[in-house]
Amino acid sequence: MKSLLAIRHVPFEDLGCFEAPLTDAGYAIRYVDAPTADFARIAQADWDLLVVLGGPIGVHEQDDYPFLSQELRLLEVRLKNAAPTLGICLGSQLMAHALGARIHKNRSAEIGWKSLILTSAGHDSSLQHFHKPVFHWHGESFDLPAGARHLASTDLCPHQAFSLGSALLALQFHPEVTARGLEQWYVGHTGELRGQGLSLGGLRQDAARFAAALARQSTAFLHDWLSVF
Repeated sequence: MKSLLAIRHVPFEDLGCFEAPLTDAGYAIRYVDAPTADFARIAQADWDLLVVLGGPIGVHEQDDYPFLSQELRLLEVRLKNAAPTLGICLGSQLMAHALGARIHKNRSAEIGWKSLILTSAGHDSSLQHFHKPVFHWHGESFDLPAGARHLASTDLCPHQAFSLGSALLALQFHPEVTARGLEQWYVGHTGELRGQGLSLGGLRQDAARFAAALARQSTAFLHDWLSVF
């Protein structure tokens, strides 16, 4: 089987609905928890695919969370070698930063279900399958790295996705979530939800409406993206 390492920043932000299609595609999945990971040892392995997941901290908090600096060094080497890498939310920001782009506060927090606006390049990419609402939860975003293809945006976040070559893909949104898995997010991120004045009832209703379709879209997306490398 092919090897896949998923870097997790909080236990409940995992691969979600990605796990089944990735396993079906022949990947043996291993998780590592970033706050306690041995990144020097991780860098010694030749992972067929690296997936960097989301989390509630920011790229610029390296003084408070020193492991971020080690994670970035791992990414810098991997991206330089164009080794297959997928970043989601914080993972996308770490990728962008490792590629020299600026990470900054978004105009406002973007939390909830919303459709993407695909660019022409996005319509020609594996993101073409995301034609219904996807899930968002972020307060920061990235500028586009030099040479990257801009793939998608929303009204609040002009840069939702970019690719660099065929094997490097960064997604600000969350295509991996499930309605069941989000129940853990609602507990783990309760402070932010309350601070934003968001309704749990509304988020649950939207998850019931959109999560099953998102899983189908995500499966089609992965099938297409994994076929190019």
